[in-house]
Amino acid sequence: MSDIEAVLARVAARRPKFIDLSLSRVHEVLARLGEPQQKLPPVLHVAGTNGKGSTIAFMRAMLEAAGKPVHVYTSPHLVRFNERIVLAGEEIADAVLVDALERCDAAAGDDKLTYFETTTCAAFLAFAETPADYLILEVGLGGRLDATNVIETPLTTTVTPIALDHQQFLGDTIAQVATEKAGIFRKRAPAVIGVQTPEAMATLEACAQRAGAVPFVYGQQWSFYSEHGRLVYQDNQGLSDLPLPKLYGNHQHGNAALAIATLKAAGLDLDDDVLARGLDAAHWPARLQRLTTGPLIDLAVDLIGEAPEIWLDGGHNPHAGAVIAAAMADLEARSSKPLVMISGMQANKDARGYFASFAGLASALYAVAASHDGVAAPDEVEAAALSAGIKAIACSSPIEAMRVALAGKEKEPPRILISGSLYLAGEILRDHS
Repeated sequence: MSDIEAVLARVAARRPKFIDLSLSRVHEVLARLGEPQQKLPPVLHVAGTNGKGSTIAFMRAMLEAAGKPVHVYTSPHLVRFNERIVLAGEEIADAVLVDALERCDAAAGDDKLTYFETTTCAAFLAFAETPADYLILEVGLGGRLDATNVIETPLTTTVTPIALDHQQFLGDTIAQVATEKAGIFRKRAPAVIGVQTPEAMATLEACAQRAGAVPFVYGQQWSFYSEHGRLVYQDNQGLSDLPLPKLYGNHQHGNAALAIATLKAAGLDLDDDVLARGLDAAHWPARLQRLTTGPLIDLAVDLIGEAPEIWLDGGHNPHAGAVIAAAMADLEARSSKPLVMISGMQANKDARGYFASFAGLASALYAVAASHDGVAAPDEVEAAALSAGIKAIACSSPIEAMRVALAGKEKEPPRILISGSLYLAGEILRDHS
């Protein structure tokens, strides 16, 4: 076990991993640490249901293309915990992370600080002690009572598309979820709002008004469209005619435009060349990521003599399912191949709702389970897919699923989508790194 794993295991043993949304415990521990959250570079705070990570990846890439050193905080990680904390462009070093975690754990003492709250306090400590021009800060869950929501004067606040997820914590309606997400809005700070359903948009605008925030809203203060293989962004400052982002899928056009809108709202006047370089450089693993190497590719070559198209995505709610299915349908229109899914889900997710968008598109689904707490058993995933109208078979592992999926497919290799869980995506990437 590495030093990082050992320290994280000790923290996990002392700090409950359950979710208990509150800010009081975090404020108390940060005060004992000297209020590091008040010593940060300008903060761009990002909430939402889907697209947060990709939007942040675009923002980071654009700022770095402009020569700006940037801190980034995201969660969860896929392979290594260090992925969550980027210090001035580099993943946090093991020694720095161990030091920050141990200091936060000691400061918390016997307080009932949760695991996520402890690691968030450690991130603030590391950010405060390392110079950078900006901090891009992702909300962990919700917004209003999330551990990251201790920033009093953010440079900007941004809300990506909202959908139902984590209903047990955020509410059963879009309006309730949107209200929780809007909890990051602050007086006189830009409230940058991305593409939303009418209900979510109305709620977010009302929340921004109540908070005294400065609205910068899609369809009002800014807009975008894709035309002739280009991404066109427009606001009251003018128009930017840009290349499409390298991250795959039409939904990434909206994420990229929201990133540009956020930087514009922050007062950053980045020229189109910088924006274009950011669009090209942005990288966000397990978001329609094409796998080209690794054990699954090697197995496929052994079985059918060639490497099939394998796509990996960690999206796990019905809204994400619809977006991913649309991307798969676009690939089908460009190059027709049978679509086969290898999927695992968390037990608390709406698996049937996620799979519904793939009915009539996927020829078969092979259900698996990631090695993590709270996952649905393969037969439960199988049942959810069957109820959504997809032929499904439970398998013991992704390796077995690949063997079954490719049996007899030498003449017509399918397009394979591995999806439904960030934990499953993390396991795949761990084996393919």
